[in-house]
Formats: sequence, structure tokens, C-alpha cells
Amino acid sequence: MSLAWLLLFLTQILVVKYSEANIPALIVFGDSSVDSGNNNVLSTVLKSNFKPYGRDFEGGRATGRFCNGRIPPDFIAEAFGIKSTVPAYLDTAYSIKDFANGVNFASAGTGYDNATADVLKVIPMWKELEMYKEYQGKLKSHVGEEKAKEIIREALYLMSLGTNDFLENYYLIPNRRSQYSVTQYQDFLLGIADNFVRGLYALGARKLSITGLIPVGCLPLERTANFKGGHACNKEYNDVALSFNAKLDNLIAKLNKELPEIKVVSANAYSIVNDIITRPSAYGYEVADRACCSTGMFEMSYMCNEKNPFTCKDAEKYVFWDAFHPTEKTNRIVSTNLVTKLKAAFN
Repeated sequence: MSLAWLLLFLTQILVVKYSEANIPALIVFGDSSVDSGNNNVLSTVLKSNFKPYGRDFEGGRATGRFCNGRIPPDFIAEAFGIKSTVPAYLDTAYSIKDFANGVNFASAGTGYDNATADVLKVIPMWKELEMYKEYQGKLKSHVGEEKAKEIIREALYLMSLGTNDFLENYYLIPNRRSQYSVTQYQDFLLGIADNFVRGLYALGARKLSITGLIPVGCLPLERTANFKGGHACNKEYNDVALSFNAKLDNLIAKLNKELPEIKVVSANAYSIVNDIITRPSAYGYEVADRACCSTGMFEMSYMCNEKNPFTCKDAEKYVFWDAFHPTEKTNRIVSTNLVTKLKAAFN
């Protein structure tokens, strides 16, 4: 077989592979765990579009991802053969042509609760949904009504948030604690999540993945603050995360039962992240209790400074990049774990 025929043959295989894919686009909602740069254009202190963020991203670019490299939506989109990175909707370097097969509405610092977004003046979830509605109009103009409906129906929707509602809002600011017990606040958030999913459903979404909470008490920032516990993981916060995840799974079961044709998958990452933190050497890590950036104890956003002499040289050895966010390596491991479940459900 000549080289030309071999290349043609391989091209045909790739065409068949991607034409058979059931996921034409990835659409993302949530917080800094999945934000790819929407906060860059906001008047907020919660940004990461500067070095050393992005130092291991393609071209060493600080895109606004709270990571040294790529984040879960990027790895998930790549695993489904869509694209290697999912751009932020508010990034003016991209257009509807780029967004047609993947778009990110997430905003670092947001939560289910509108009051959470108010803390650092970021995009609330209701606004993320409004941006998605605007996107639908642009998509219809770009590819036509029928094709847009198909993309909207067959796209995979990712939701990842909740951490800020507890750590940034409930436990730091007294207002919600004076109104709700932890259990009541969990139920309050889940009511908002329920309404949000139903709003997406009304707009045509049918394939949805919802990520609950990881062991938030083990984030380096929370360890640093846990003086009484000897800087170990905060068990109270982890217990809240576990109970919230259990309730979220019940909500997911309810949504699958009540909404015709929808399929909602629980992308619970608690177990895999907990295993990484408790058995770091099994995954090739050397440090799990501190982050790579600066001292690794409390720095994030502007405190994560490229000139800090303590910033690590090799982020692959660390579970966390800054005091609140995982390294690219951790994102890759967690995403690979989730993709197995997602492909079983949606491919």
C-alpha cells in the first residue's frame, strides 16, 4: 500500500470514528474547578490570567484557568474526540464558530447560591444560564435551526460547583449560617440545582453530568486553617461534602425519573480525589498537603506569584497547584476516571 493510500485509509477511519460520536459539543457550567477564563473580563480579584498560572498549558499561556495547565472539561472534551480545550464564552478571541462544538460559561468563585457569587462579584448561576440562552441564538444563526437543535439535544452538559457555597460563603460569612443549619443549607442549594437542571431541560438539554464535592476539608487552605486539628484534613467539612453528595445523588435519581428523555449522571469525584490525597505515592506524587505555588499553604489568585521563590519546579509531584485547586496531573487523573462513567452512559 502506498503512503498516499495509507493516509487516505487512516483519514477515513478517523472520519468514521468522529461521525459515530454521540457527543457533538461540550457545554460547561460551574465554578473555578471548570472555568476556562470567563473571570478575565470581570471586575473581581478572583483571576488567574497571569503567570505562573498556565505555565504548563500550551504555549505557557495563562488563560484564566486556575491551574498550571488544563482542567477537567478540556480532558473530557478531548476524550470524546471534540477538541483539546473548551474556550470561555466571554473570551473575545473566540467566536460562535469556536463555540459550536464546545463552550464554557463557568465563573470562578460562583456557587448555586446567588449570595456566593456576590462575595467576590462573579457570575451567578442564573447569569450563566442567561449566557447559554444567548449562545443558543448565536448557534442557530451560525448553523441553522435544525442543526442547532441537534447540537443542543446531543451535547454533553457539565455542571461542577458547590465548594464555594460552603467554604467561601456559609462558613466564612455569618449571614447564611444565621438563616440555615448545614442540613438546611444543603437542601436550599439542592433546590436551586433542581431548578437549574429543569431550566436546562426546558432549553433542550438531555445529557448532563453533575459533579458534587471533593474532600474540601483536605484543600491546602483548609488544612492551614485547621490549627486545632494539627493541620490535618478538616473532618467536619469532608463529612458535609459526603452528605451533600449523597443528597445530590438522590436529586439526580429524581430528575432521571421525572424528566422524560433526560439522562443525568453523577460524576462523583470524591472517592478518586480522596484516594489520591491519602495514597499520593501510588499516583506518583510526593506532596499532597501543600500546593505547588508559593508556600502552598494559603496562596491562590494574585497571591500565587511567579516571583515567589518557594513555588515548586515540577507540578507533577504535587496534588494541588494552588491552595484551592488541583494540578493539571490531578485534573487528568480525575477526568480519566470520570470519562469511563460518562462514555458508558453517553457513547
